[in-house]
This record gives sequence, C-alpha cells and structure tokens, in this order.
Amino acid sequence: MQREMNIREEVARCLLCHDAPCSRACGHGDPARALRAARFDNIALAARWLEGCTDEDLARAEDACIHYDRPIRLREFALQLPKPAAPSEVPSLAIDFCGIHCENPFFLASSSICTNYEMVARAFEAGWAGVFFKTICLQDIEEVSPRFDVVNRAGNHGDFTALRNMEQLSENPAEVDFETLRRLKQDYPSKVVVASIMGQTEEEWIELAKMAEQAGVDAVELNFSCPQMRLAGMGSDVGQDSELVLFYTAHVKRAVSIPVIPKMTPNITHINQPAMAAYFASADAISAINTIKSVTMGDRSAVSGQQTISGLSGRAVKPIAQRYILQMAQNPVMKNIEFSGIGGIETWHDALEFIQLGCRNVQVCTAVMQYGYRIIDDLILGLQHYMAQRGVNDLSELVGEELPKFVKPSDLDRSTVVFPMIDRDKCIGCGRCYVSCMDGGHQAITFGEDHKPQIHGNHCVGCHLCSLVCPTGAITHAKRVAKRN
Repeated sequence: MQREMNIREEVARCLLCHDAPCSRACGHGDPARALRAARFDNIALAARWLEGCTDEDLARAEDACIHYDRPIRLREFALQLPKPAAPSEVPSLAIDFCGIHCENPFFLASSSICTNYEMVARAFEAGWAGVFFKTICLQDIEEVSPRFDVVNRAGNHGDFTALRNMEQLSENPAEVDFETLRRLKQDYPSKVVVASIMGQTEEEWIELAKMAEQAGVDAVELNFSCPQMRLAGMGSDVGQDSELVLFYTAHVKRAVSIPVIPKMTPNITHINQPAMAAYFASADAISAINTIKSVTMGDRSAVSGQQTISGLSGRAVKPIAQRYILQMAQNPVMKNIEFSGIGGIETWHDALEFIQLGCRNVQVCTAVMQYGYRIIDDLILGLQHYMAQRGVNDLSELVGEELPKFVKPSDLDRSTVVFPMIDRDKCIGCGRCYVSCMDGGHQAITFGEDHKPQIHGNHCVGCHLCSLVCPTGAITHAKRVAKRN
C-alpha cells in the first residue's frame, strides 16, 4: 500500500545545516529554506521556496544531502506540500510595550545568546525587534565547565526537549556591558535595548539602574529569578521574597525614569505574590518566567565529578510558563500591567499562545541556542500569515483574547462528552490505541478480524488518550453530545 509521507516527521529529520549542501546543489529554489519553514510550523508556505524546481533539481539536492542516516526525501516532500499560498497583504507586527514602539514582538532573552555587541547586531540585522541583554552585575562571575546539559532520548543527538544550564550572569565588567548597550542603541535606534541587571543590595540595584539609564537603554529588567547564583541574596532568592521584590522594585522606580520590568521566578508556589509586590511598587511590566530548578544526571552534566541543581528551559517548560502568565493575567488586582512571556518558545504558534494569554512581547533563548538567530524568519512569517488568514491588522487585538476561555475546574462542563472517531483509511492497525486504552484507559477498544480498532461507546468516557498516542493522526473528535444517564 502506498502511504503518504508524514511531512512533520520528515522535516524533523533535517539537520538544518549551515550553508546547506542541498540548496547549493539545487539549480532553482532553496530546499533547505523550504524544510526549515515546514519545521517551524509554516508548512502552508514552504512550497514558495521550491517554485521553479524541477525533479532533476530536487534529485541533485537529495544526492547532496549529508544526513548521517539517509537523505531527506525532497522530491516526495515537494509533492506532499500544499500549493503556495496566494500572496496577501502582509500585516504589520508592530506593537507598543511599556510605551516603547517595537517593530515586532520577538526579543532575545537575557542569556548567552546576547553577550556582546557583535552577537546582538547580527540578531538585529536578522530581524529581531529587541534584546534583553545578558544580566549585568557588580560581582566577579566565574562560570563552570561544562555548563549545559539536555533532556532527550538516548542516542537522539542534536535535538532535545529541554536544556539545563548552570550559567550565571555576564562575565564582563559592568562598564563594558553598558558601553555595549550604548553602542547598540546608537547604531540601531529603531531596535529596543533593555538592560537586565541584578544587585545584591539596595545601593547596587540603584547604581546599576542609573548606569543603564545613562547608557541610553529603553528599559531595565530586574533579574529576581536566576536559579543558580553562587552568592546568597541574589536571583531567585529575591524573587521568592515578596518584600524584597517590593523593596528593590520601588527603589529602582524612584531612581530612574525609564520603564522598570521585574523578572519573576517560577520556583515558587504562588507567582502572584511577588508579582503583586512588583505591581504595587509601580513596575511598568513583568517578564516571566526564568528557568525552572532541575537536576539531570550523568557524566556530561558533572563538574569535576560533582553535580548541582540548576535551571531548565526549552520546549518542555512552555506549559508551565503559560500557567504562570495566565495566573498573573487573570489577577483582578493587577490592572493595566503588561507582560513579556518567556519559556519554551520555538515557533510562531508558541509565541501566539503567549500573546493570546496577555503578553505584548515574547523572549526567546533556548530555540536560538539550538537553531540560531535565523528562526526569526519563520517567527515573523508565520505570525503574519496567521493574522492575514484571520483578517487581523493590529497585533494588539490578539493580546489576551484567549483569557475568557480559562475557568476554574469547578466551572467546566461535565454534562457532555466528545467521543473519539477513527478514520479507517488513515489507520494502519498498529494497535497503539488498543494498548493504551487497555492499560491506561477504560478498556473501550477492541480489534476486529481486520486488525483495526473498534471503539465501544458503553465503555468509552471520551478521555482521548487513544487520539494522543495514535502515530498517524487517524483518531479525531466526534461531535459533543450529552452524557447518557
């Protein structure tokens, strides 16, 4: 039986090469760019980079593929893509944040991806709207080696669901970093430059904030959230103490006239407590979240044979980050405060979700570490295409639009059910749904003589575990109906 390629599975195999051999070998078009578009949730637009490609072009590109296992099936990939979307008016992604005009909502998060002038300049040239520069302090920072580890399947090299890091703050003298920020703002006046700072005392917070303002930055972020500081009384030690958040935020607000943006830690049970402290101290916005305290084990995370607790980031933390944004955005006390969302943002759709929960911009870190600044192309393209499809011309219309859908568990509809529905043409009879339903569900699936699953409504409760484990997407939702008595 001839089976269609699963485009997402195939593009996930692409190594996302720098100076990709496939595109160099192709006489027309850019196969590598098409693969990258599909990889980052722009399947509907991917074909535009293959227009004009002949079968011979794609055959040469396949031959040039350096994949360690087998070449990407570019000819089949091209056949499976939808036709190029008709050109439409491109909506602007411009949006204001803390009264600052941003050309788009995509910012670099304070981290190793923005530690010097050259790095940030390249990001700005690529299309990023702004930067939260790596946190500046007055202490001497000494980093460990190695400082990164990943969470992935054994033997799955180059891709990971989460990144663990033991990195602290900028190792540069404060004067050097503030001079870098001054140059960046001078050379890229349309970009947004935010200084992230961390002090250990009231005097240090004020001194750093004033240095930032004198450097000409647009705003200052207060890092109350780094989970792996070597010194006590810094980072998440502050973010877990609402009184310190209130105290330091208030002092910085009185010391400078630029917007002040406290950064919240996720390493706390109730994020609204420090968030409200920042709000009552007149913070202009709140950014969240920083990394989540975590442990990975093994030789690759050991420093001279020793281990420690440090921060986890990457796509695995996105649902946790969104939970914290939701809780703050729904807080009736915190009126008119803006949010900058951080945590697991890799595609334009990830960013959209944060915006729909109330964020006016998003910060990206781990995805840049993994794939490079070039992902901005698909972040911008995908969000613009989404807005054009919906007829939305102003990005701010999307801010917080999903908030009304979130209710308390006690308010959810418990009188109806949605049963799963099997597309028997897509079903290959692997039995994954049967195994999961038998051992983790409600024993509502059996197999017939054709080795295809049958759902029995008298046992099925509509949990949809079966649809989540189906590898072919053959199980979808039927109509919602009233539960039987």
